[in-house]
Amino acid sequence: MSRNPVPWLPSAGTVAAYRGRSRGGARNVRVVAEASGGRMVVEAIGRQGVPVRLTVKRENLSPRQPDLFD
Repeated sequence: MSRNPVPWLPSAGTVAAYRGRSRGGARNVRVVAEASGGRMVVEAIGRQGVPVRLTVKRENLSPRQPDLFD
């Protein structure tokens, strides 16, 4: 039997990858705070280049993959 993995709980200020309803791929977001009901408040760059705050489900967030400059 496989066990459910421990969900990743990012702290405030952490940069994460968000994969939501859009099929375009992952979006980089910054975690602002933890909300109720297993959700997180994140900040991302909106369509007009202005930072926007979103409330997303925690299971849709994942740690960023290492890149060249890490």
